[in-house]
Amino acid sequence: MGKVQQTLLEVAGREVAVTNPDKVFFPRAGHTKLDLAKYYAAVAEGALRGIAERPIVLKRYVNGAEGEPFFQKRAPDQHPEWVETVELSFPSGRTAREVVVRDAAQLLWIVNLGCIDLNPHPVRADDLEHPDELRVDLDPGPGTSWDDVRRVALIVRDVLGEHDLRGWPKTSGSRGIHVYVRIERRWSFDQVRRATLAVAREVERRAPEIATSKWWKEERHGVFIDYNQNAKDRTVASAWSVRPTPDARVSMPLEWDEVADCDPAAFTLVTAPARLAERGDSAAAIDAAPGSLDRLLELSAAQEAAGLGDAPWPPHYKKQQDEPPRVMPSRRKRVGAAESPDAAKARSGRRRSTQPLITVAKAPHKEDALAGLERWKTRHPEAAALLEVDDVLVDSMRGRSSTWTRIRLNLRHVPERDRPVEEPPDPDYDPWRNFDPERRESRAPKTRSSS
Repeated sequence: MGKVQQTLLEVAGREVAVTNPDKVFFPRAGHTKLDLAKYYAAVAEGALRGIAERPIVLKRYVNGAEGEPFFQKRAPDQHPEWVETVELSFPSGRTAREVVVRDAAQLLWIVNLGCIDLNPHPVRADDLEHPDELRVDLDPGPGTSWDDVRRVALIVRDVLGEHDLRGWPKTSGSRGIHVYVRIERRWSFDQVRRATLAVAREVERRAPEIATSKWWKEERHGVFIDYNQNAKDRTVASAWSVRPTPDARVSMPLEWDEVADCDPAAFTLVTAPARLAERGDSAAAIDAAPGSLDRLLELSAAQEAAGLGDAPWPPHYKKQQDEPPRVMPSRRKRVGAAESPDAAKARSGRRRSTQPLITVAKAPHKEDALAGLERWKTRHPEAAALLEVDDVLVDSMRGRSSTWTRIRLNLRHVPERDRPVEEPPDPDYDPWRNFDPERRESRAPKTRSSS
């Protein structure tokens, strides 16, 4: 076996090895693993502002941006003595020692493991139970315009400002926008999540035609404000992260006056270093004045008094005491003949879905799910011919250690009498099957991947 090729980069007073430097990580743009490492060395000032002192989940793309990633919470057993770790506990009861990055050398070390984007927790290593960051994730649904995303972001800015908080916007590096808020470290994860839910509901109240706080995708429209990104154990790609897109797009911090007409495609692995050198980091002052959640929690209490209790949690979290039914509205029992939809809404605390959605495929790999969709179309050609682009919902779902794909169809354009009966998904993958969130899991066997 030949010696593994490597290039040494000198950063933060250390030499960091980049193995397989010529390995192509972005096939369509032609960028290599070494290009990625040099990018992070060039923007380390900004990138470290988003991840420094925080535990970080390693999302490893060992086969590049177009390969299947896997999530690695535990730091590799073999790591340099100068790479710090800290032990976290999770809602499942498990624990793991995760990497903590403090300087550019440690940053490049995790990039060499195949990390394209950076996924830090919203806490610092010296206090793992009190977040210092509230994250508003604006996730556009199918057919939602970039203009709508920007409009919702500006409403988020206003809601935060009216509650004595400053939001710091950035492109997600994909189709959305993130707004981060530095907060004092005195609230729990549950309180930060509840405060974000209050923001989401208030934005939805002000712009119901383009914004939604509804958890179930079949109930959403426009831009979803994902409050659950603030639940414990959730991570979001940080500022200056390269995303696994064909053009190596970057999650770029913005000034608020840039939001209205910015183009996320303008920020890439190639262009971002020049922006940092010329204009600096738009989020450079984010740590200067942490804010208080008191007023947002007052808003949450007012919403609860008006009948808006908790909202659904992700599937692998313990069922909460005041959480509504954790089942898709379309699968709940139909409203009885003697019960009006308004009465049902009052009883359940949620709006019933009016969209005829069916799930046709759930698979670990996107190509397998798409193959299942094609088999469904072959079985139901008349219905398939009536589907529009926005009727096919291809969702990238986060599982226990990797992403998986779900495909659903909205049959709204198929006459009711002609709608196929929902069949078992083909394939029918469930990453949470046999998973008990109440039970502490043993550590999974370790595997070694070449990157």
